[in-house]
Amino acid sequence: MLKKRLFKLLMPFAAASLILAACGAEEGGSTNSTNSEGEKTKLVVGTDAAYAPFESFDNSGNIVGIDIDVVKAIGEEVGIELEINNVGWEPLFQQITNDEIDIGISAITITDERKETYDFTEPYYEATQLIVTKEDSDISKLADLKDKKIGVQINTTGHYAAQDLQGKTSTNILPYETTPIAIQEVINGTVDAAIGDNAVILEYIKNNPDSKLKAIEDDSFEKEYYGLMVKKGNKEVLDQLNEGLQKIKDSGKLAEITDQQLD
Repeated sequence: MLKKRLFKLLMPFAAASLILAACGAEEGGSTNSTNSEGEKTKLVVGTDAAYAPFESFDNSGNIVGIDIDVVKAIGEEVGIELEINNVGWEPLFQQITNDEIDIGISAITITDERKETYDFTEPYYEATQLIVTKEDSDISKLADLKDKKIGVQINTTGHYAAQDLQGKTSTNILPYETTPIAIQEVINGTVDAAIGDNAVILEYIKNNPDSKLKAIEDDSFEKEYYGLMVKKGNKEVLDQLNEGLQKIKDSGKLAEITDQQLD
């Protein structure tokens, strides 16, 4: 998500956790487990499981999605056991800072501002922002939202794009906990439009064909790139993640994950 954004459930829809025994380790190992070379072999991952198709809960309460498959594949490549926790969007950043989790993966856009506090892997996905509004709306471009009410997920690149358009103190920008809530407020008529990541908006419209919504592209939205996030200076984990990411890029596994889930 851009300035201008695998499986055993322990607590459904709250602090959901799962263990991926990517290296065949047993459940319940220390997050500080290391191998003979001193490299960590178990890492705790935080996500916000309200962002389909990147991360969400399936009907059985399991966390699924593109990001989950990506981090699982990376873990398998470098022999890391992963504990995946649903922590929410805002807490994700603080828990990285507090060393409560090692990795954040939640369609997190790499931005210069975020890089001041966190380190990111090489990009694994390219995205952009879209506008979503009602089918009968006369909104057709970003500039049309200059004086409109805009729904956004708080502190995401959609939020920042709205602030760039209307100003940071605009009372017409309504931040919500998740993008789906922002989209629902378009349907409810609370806001005129919402801004969010392209894949998320398109997934919502696909899964809700009776919502009578349309997605609008605008060339003024910049391209954005998602990366896995770690605490600033955590070079050990960053190197492990980049190694695994490069391997799944080279093997075609990364493209397979994204292509299958975005069809």
